[in-house]
Amino acid sequence: MKEVVINGGSLTIEDLVSVARQDFNVSVSPSALRKVERARSFVEKLVSERRIVYGIDTGLGPMCNTIIAPEDILEMQKNLVLSHSSGVGGFLPRDAVRATMLLRANVLARGNSGVRLETVKTLIEMINRRVHPRIPEIGSVGASGDLVPLAHMALAMMGEGESEFNGRVKSSSSALKQAGLEAWTPSYKEGVAMINGTSATTGLAALAVHDMENLVKSHEVAAALSMEALTGIVDALDADLHRLKPHPGQIESAANLRRILARSRLVKTTEEIVKEIHTEQRRIQDSYSFRCSPQVAGACRDALRFVKEIVETEMNSASDNPLIAKEGRVLQGGNFMGQHVALAMDVLAIAATELGVIAERRLARLLDRWLSEGLPEFLVHGQRGVNSGFMGLQYVATSLVSECRNLSTPASIDSIPTNANNQDVVSMSWYAARRTRSVIENVTRIISVELLSAAQGVEFRDPSKMGRGTTVAYREIRKLVPPLLRDRALSTDLQRVVELVSSGRLLQAVEKALGPLQ
Repeated sequence: MKEVVINGGSLTIEDLVSVARQDFNVSVSPSALRKVERARSFVEKLVSERRIVYGIDTGLGPMCNTIIAPEDILEMQKNLVLSHSSGVGGFLPRDAVRATMLLRANVLARGNSGVRLETVKTLIEMINRRVHPRIPEIGSVGASGDLVPLAHMALAMMGEGESEFNGRVKSSSSALKQAGLEAWTPSYKEGVAMINGTSATTGLAALAVHDMENLVKSHEVAAALSMEALTGIVDALDADLHRLKPHPGQIESAANLRRILARSRLVKTTEEIVKEIHTEQRRIQDSYSFRCSPQVAGACRDALRFVKEIVETEMNSASDNPLIAKEGRVLQGGNFMGQHVALAMDVLAIAATELGVIAERRLARLLDRWLSEGLPEFLVHGQRGVNSGFMGLQYVATSLVSECRNLSTPASIDSIPTNANNQDVVSMSWYAARRTRSVIENVTRIISVELLSAAQGVEFRDPSKMGRGTTVAYREIRKLVPPLLRDRALSTDLQRVVELVSSGRLLQAVEKALGPLQ
């Protein structure tokens, strides 16, 4: 069985995706286990000396001035998990749950939270044996971390609430028993350590980064296919042009488009157009949705680069309070705050939305007979008005653009005080991450509409003249969806292409022919 080894400091997004979506097992490095043991020994020492330490023998939040009697400390830790298991709404998908569990285990493996080894091992064995807590989607403000989602995770560890096991939802106690695991009982500091941090938000954020990496390249494939359908002008992709505005993402995007379109005889150069201009009415520049595609996608690429760095840093950070330093010091502060991830997810949502906006504008030109360079109206032949062609799909794309614009309103500025004003500033990182996942799903649908339409547009040109990468993309689409000869219901066609894009199969096929895109 393939495995990811965690140590609290070197986990990558690729590692996380392997565990979350490919069911890799997880183990902890020996050095990390030693750090966990050292920190736990220090916590036990604090308890034996009856030192007053926040989160160990005090109340929490605004009740931090209350000293908890020794005989009540363990009950307080358990009650913390119970009281915060108060989420509502639908439940997180399986990949998000596994990502959350992995990141909390990675935080604990740093050896700064003061938990027992058996606590880390229980969480990891639940991952490895596929016991997945049912975590409601709504309830975190991303301030003292993801208290509510993480409480539901810890609740399942205790054998309470519900979990999914072997594809079925059952009581957590039953799921643990069938998986050969014993229920966990929180000890000193452990209730706090399990729920106090950004692991749920960051798990969603890491998956969003991975999906956006696939999306931005798939967007470039779609843009290239549309350029061929509209006999676009490739001068706008010239490498020398983009070196004069040397944003890394812009240079990468233009290079990808050149590679995808290599050997295409459907696109034109300005020089070729000038030679033709006396014999036919030709434009000598494309609209911005084509000419500025590298600049727009490039800006999104650079935003993604920024977001990925933020998210991978957060994945390997100690997001808990209090924390145990290696010198045996207790550190109290606000590392549980999700502001970094909240801002990063706002940026990513805006970047993804921009990809959807420009894709929809290219789609509009494909369908409009006055702008489509001779393509039939709505990309279907026949008596005008009898068939509506891709008209309905344009409604879908435009509705999704509007939805994405609304969803991209920044969440990170929407602070609202809670916890008796103890949490007087909150990050809303959890909503930011959930919302960004929705935006990426919507933009995947928009780009899939463009791919379907561009493939249909090429039918009216000459598919044998397509470029190396676009030929592959066209064939992958045609394996799933035949050309539109007369009106039919297109929802199933669209869903097939959405799955082709979101699964990464489209990009994999193109990269198999061209080598990895940048």
